[in-house]
Amino acid sequence: MKMVRAILRPEWTEEVTDGLAEAGYYSLTKINVFGRGKQKGITVGDVHYDELAKTMIMMAVEDEDVDKVIKIISGKAYTGNMGDGKIFVNTVEAAYTISSGEKGL
Repeated sequence: MKMVRAILRPEWTEEVTDGLAEAGYYSLTKINVFGRGKQKGITVGDVHYDELAKTMIMMAVEDEDVDKVIKIISGKAYTGNMGDGKIFVNTVEAAYTISSGEKGL
C-alpha cells in the first residue's frame, strides 16, 4: 500500500479529483496549503509572493495502482509551466477503518 500526496495548482483540483473518480479512485483528502518550489515564489511588479496557494491531494492506494494514479494526476494537472506541482509516494504499513476496525483499504 502507498500514500500518494500531490501538491497542485488549486485551479486544477476539481479536474484531477473528477479524473480520479472516473477511474474508480474516490477516496482522498484535499487540504489547502501554502508553499514554494524551485521557482521560489513569484514576483508581480514590485511585490514578491514567497509562498503560493496550492492544494494537496492525499490518498492511499494499492501498490499496483500507483502508476495509474500518478498518470491521472499528472495528465490532469499538467500545463507545462513551472509550478504545476509535485507528487510524492511513500509506503504505508497499515490502514484501519475506525468504524469497523477492519485492516486494509
